[in-house]
Parts: sequence; structure tokens; C-alpha cells
Amino acid sequence: MQSKAEFLKSLSQEVQALIDDDWITSLANVSAVLKQNLNDINWVGFYLFKNGELVLGPFQGLPACTRIKMGRGVCGKSAETRKSLRVRDVHEFKDHIVCDANSRSELVVPLVHKGRLLGVLDLDSASVDRFDGVDQSALESIAEIISANVVWPDKF
Repeated sequence: MQSKAEFLKSLSQEVQALIDDDWITSLANVSAVLKQNLNDINWVGFYLFKNGELVLGPFQGLPACTRIKMGRGVCGKSAETRKSLRVRDVHEFKDHIVCDANSRSELVVPLVHKGRLLGVLDLDSASVDRFDGVDQSALESIAEIISANVVWPDKF
């Protein structure tokens, strides 16, 4: 039986295969494959850095907040610091923005390429403490694949 780390590594290879020359279709397919293959995820998608804030991009799940200010909530703080944030219980995170009341834990990974903040990859779960270090490491690798290989527009 495949370990969690091995499974997530094979998932990153699937993500690599989905990337094409259109950033919208690439992000749409990546969010779909992550939602389809990761257990206990109620929302997965992208917020893109546009005009100084994060704007909702391709995602899978319930409708979401459309704009997030830098430094606000888990996504805004991850984008501002350009560091991944793994939150055990979002109700304990100061300034958490509630888009889906069912979400309890969250993992946000910034998308950065050649020093340029592109946005964040955001995953939510209805379970407390859903994400661990293995998830974070694998999703950081997936974010690097996306950041480096998607053909990004000069400006969103």
C-alpha cells in the first residue's frame, strides 16, 4: 500500500501533467484534481494577487469570498508573509475570514515565481487539524510546480 507521502508525490506528478499554456485552465484543472483526490477537503482553490489584494480565482467548493485584503485572514497573512500557514482550528486564528462556516482547518501556500507574488493556493477542511507536515510539504511542492510552470500573464 502506498504511503501518504508517496501518494502526494504521485499527485504532484498528475498536477504537472495538467499544466498547459493557459493559466486559467491550468488552475481550474489543478483545483479539480486536488478536490477529487484529497480526502476530507471541502474547498480548494486559488486567490490571485491583483491590484494589491487577493481576488478569487479557479476553485472547487461552495461559493467563496471574492476579495481578501493583504494581511487579513489566513490567505492574506500567507500572501503578505509569503509563507505557508497551516491552521489547526480556524476559530482560534485571529482575524479569520469566514467564507464557509463548515471549515475548521486550513492550509494556505503562497505562489511566488522569480520574486513575484502570484497568489495563494488555499485548502479548507471541515475537520479540526486535518493538515499535517506531510500535507504542507507536498502542497508546497505542488505550489512550486504551479508557480514555475504555468504561463502567467504579465498582469491579472
